[in-house]
Amino acid sequence: MFYQIKRYATMSKRERKNELQSTLWFMPMWYIIASICLSALTFFLDYKLDLAAYFPKLIAFSASTTQTLLGSLVGGVLTLSAFTINSILVALTTFSGQFSSKMLLNYISDRNTQHVMGIFNGSFIYVLLNFLYVSNDDVEYLLAIPFLSIATVFLAAITFVYFINHTTTWLQVHNITSRMKENSKKIIQSSLMKEIEPFRKTTDETLAQKPTEEGNVILAESSGYLQLADFQKLIYQAKEDDLVISLQPRIGEFVLCNTPLFTYWGDEEKFNKKTYLKLVELGKKQTEIQDLEYGVNKLAEVAIRALGNDDPLTVTNTLHQITELLQEVGSVTDFSPYLYDKDGHLRLMLCQEDFKFYLHKGFANIREYSHHNVTIITEILSMLSLLAKGMDERFLPDIWEFAYQTVKGLNGCSLFENDCYYLINNLESVSRNTHKENEFDPLKEELLKTIYQ
Repeated sequence: MFYQIKRYATMSKRERKNELQSTLWFMPMWYIIASICLSALTFFLDYKLDLAAYFPKLIAFSASTTQTLLGSLVGGVLTLSAFTINSILVALTTFSGQFSSKMLLNYISDRNTQHVMGIFNGSFIYVLLNFLYVSNDDVEYLLAIPFLSIATVFLAAITFVYFINHTTTWLQVHNITSRMKENSKKIIQSSLMKEIEPFRKTTDETLAQKPTEEGNVILAESSGYLQLADFQKLIYQAKEDDLVISLQPRIGEFVLCNTPLFTYWGDEEKFNKKTYLKLVELGKKQTEIQDLEYGVNKLAEVAIRALGNDDPLTVTNTLHQITELLQEVGSVTDFSPYLYDKDGHLRLMLCQEDFKFYLHKGFANIREYSHHNVTIITEILSMLSLLAKGMDERFLPDIWEFAYQTVKGLNGCSLFENDCYYLINNLESVSRNTHKENEFDPLKEELLKTIYQ
């Protein structure tokens, strides 16, 4: 317990918030505290103010009747809590087996799931405390305790019905993939738009200021995934020390102890190793706080699991979500790895991947695990064509290259004539939208040969 508190205390504010949201105990803890406070209030109303004395005896409950009632309510709330926990376990087993083990945190961190657990835990504690109060025979009639206890159990019953609907809705694939996509979009908005993009400049300006001499290398003091980097503070600190810093691994990459973490150029006496190491976080697991690649991989894993379960509709839906996410990625950044201070001086260089990298992460594994399933390949080409329509011209060669390699990978495979027809149509659409019509005809001839070989 003390270790956990100490661990949370050493985390950055952003990391601590993410960790607390990913646990199932944090939200219920507040409900339990609220239930204790409410129980104390009802005790005060009935045992100190004698609230029942101000109302007709017709609507008040005797102490013995209240005790019997609360005994039944405690058992009822406990039963509902047991059913809820069982439903959560079923949902977690389903997520892990059919979709991805990484989905567990998504379900646990969902605010609705946490509120439901909080309501049940709070209701049980509240009714249980009230049951303990009524064993005291100092007051003959009670009003606040029985009425509020009944209201609390009524709320728990309604919450149980809501929770069943919430769980079944969560299990629907389009909702799962849509939430994952929206989470990744939030990463884009927070990590790319707010934290990195304001410090970027044009490519010509970056090349002019990039250091040419060999820099000083700082090694990592522990192993783990690079979870977080405070880009703004790194830039401000580098400006204050008049240094140029290069962050060697990218966010989400695994770093070994005593391998390069930073490279810096400037006065060695001004570089404080401890200061800069505090501005990055190395942890035991990957997180989605700043790691967009992790979010893309989670979506791809859902599609891969669906391929193994012979569920093409899930694969198709996931491909749609990945396509929308890739469009968002390409529309908000130019993927420049160079960040500048407010005076226009280069201060931080990142190991930043380009659009081609995210395109490969989104579709390549699905393409590989489809095992030349032409229906899936055709859908990927359809998404590439759609993506090309809404992307900047500079990304079109990467889209065509991926489509070209995808179709070339079918060489030697036996294809049905109709499958080849739809494949060629979608490939032609990609070539047209990426302005690569001249490269389409030779590839079309190769595909036609596979039908009649």
